[in-house]
Amino acid sequence: MNSSDERRPEEQERVVIRDNRKIDPVTGEARKASPAAAASTPPVTEPGEGPKVDAALLEERTRDLQRLQAEYANYRKRAERDRLAAGELAVGRTLAELLPVLDDIDRARAHGDLTGALKAVADHLETVFAKLGLQAFGDEGDEFDPSVHEAVMHDESEDVSVPTATKVLRKGYKHGDRLLRAAMVGVTDPIAPPGLGEHPLEASDDASGAQDEVSDDSAEPADLPDPSDHSAEPATSSEAAPGEPTESSSPEPGDQQG
Repeated sequence: MNSSDERRPEEQERVVIRDNRKIDPVTGEARKASPAAAASTPPVTEPGEGPKVDAALLEERTRDLQRLQAEYANYRKRAERDRLAAGELAVGRTLAELLPVLDDIDRARAHGDLTGALKAVADHLETVFAKLGLQAFGDEGDEFDPSVHEAVMHDESEDVSVPTATKVLRKGYKHGDRLLRAAMVGVTDPIAPPGLGEHPLEASDDASGAQDEVSDDSAEPADLPDPSDHSAEPATSSEAAPGEPTESSSPEPGDQQG
């Protein structure tokens, strides 16, 4: 058994050489391919002879791929837009909560108390708010805009030609296109010239109404006698029909004797 075991590896390691040359090196003639070699050799296909794919199926798969690619691109844009909008909204809410601090700084500046270290802190805060996109508005002399101004006082003057914010009680603030707080102002309106208080259309309507009242008064009917008053008797005709005696005529003497 030991000798047989030693021979088995030699038999398994035996090398088999096959001459697959198509031309005989001795005679120089072409060799005929054996059936075993022909079966083991895979068929060679030309580049244009590959498996044909249905054109309609290929077009459908291409459209599906393009649609998925477009949907994914739209989703990325929408997600990025929502992310930016959420960030802007969060920044705007934070700035709206810090507006009272800016009001205190403005009051301190108006009273001359903004000095020293407090002024340095206030300047730094205003710089940071400006970087975040906070914009202040509402100055004296601005034209009154009800969409961004809150009128708490009213006056009239000949010095203005349009409604004007002549006094600013509290500044307004914006963050981008979003209004965080309206400006509280006092409004001065121009004085209307005399005689222009009424609208021309209203004056013409009043004149036409007065004319209608005059025409109604002139068209009233004359006074008619009261049917319940019997003091007025109807007038009787003094002429009677021929041959008919009247009630007021006295009888003849010959008639009384007969």
